[in-house]
Amino acid sequence: GNKGTILSVIDGNRVIDTFFLETFNQDSLPAVLEFFKKYKIKDIVFLAIMTACTLTTGAVMPFIQLQIFGIVQLCLGLQFSIFPVIGMMKVRKPGALFLQSVFIAVFLVMMNPPMVMIALCGLVAEAVAMLIFHGYKSDWACVVAGTLYLPMTLPFLYVYYKFFHTVTDTGENALAAFLMGANPWVVTGISCAVVAICFIGSVIGMVVSRELKKAGVLKK
Repeated sequence: GNKGTILSVIDGNRVIDTFFLETFNQDSLPAVLEFFKKYKIKDIVFLAIMTACTLTTGAVMPFIQLQIFGIVQLCLGLQFSIFPVIGMMKVRKPGALFLQSVFIAVFLVMMNPPMVMIALCGLVAEAVAMLIFHGYKSDWACVVAGTLYLPMTLPFLYVYYKFFHTVTDTGENALAAFLMGANPWVVTGISCAVVAICFIGSVIGMVVSRELKKAGVLKK
């Protein structure tokens, strides 16, 4: 059991390491540096503040002991969509969601290592929004990215537990522990509910940002 766990974790880490090595190699380094030149210190600070708000309002999660598939995403859907969207509405630059997700991942990885994948979820969600809207000029680009962000943790974690970290530290089947006995219909229903909650949260984030801009609180 322990040997299988160790081997599965090693294999999972190799896949993640390979991904980052191929993505951020020496040839791509100039592009990465050019990307960060677009950001000002105040942009990073604001995104960090939004990240702090996201994590602080989500601090109630450890007190919820319900053993239901997707309970984390259901309980954190509003927080993980409202504040990231406000961040994107203020810092309308590619990478705004990804940076927030990296900040969140750095914190969550200490409690639950697989949640480092939330950074990858942020990258993919933002890429989809960029492909559709070609930037953050449209408020709805922020809404789409915010809606997809947290729900994407469900399929990513499913793949992780099915192929890489297949056995828990206690010797259980990791995928079965992740699904918590839910049948496909329940999984589908809860996944749709998570998307709906995140969409509502994203719209709330957009409305709040607009009102803050009208009041002069949220300036460019």
